[in-house]
Amino acid sequence: MSKDELLARISVDPGVCFGKPCITGHRIWVSLVLDLLAAGWSHREILDNYPGLDDADVLVCIAYGAEMTHTSPGQRPGVASFHQPGPERA
Repeated sequence: MSKDELLARISVDPGVCFGKPCITGHRIWVSLVLDLLAAGWSHREILDNYPGLDDADVLVCIAYGAEMTHTSPGQRPGVASFHQPGPERA
């Protein structure tokens, strides 16, 4: 699966989960999966505890997190940014 196909599995909707990036079709935040991995959970432990997820869902969270390090603040990869620039400052 290509990076673009993986990233298409992430949805950002201001009306769902406070607009946080989620795995499409689930109300599971990308940040939750990344936090679990950072806390030492294995890929298998995540899938066992969240049976609606599959291997690609965990991978897409990792890909999304990696992609976030390549973007400007206020932008989300593969998703239109909801960030509205403020007034310019002199």
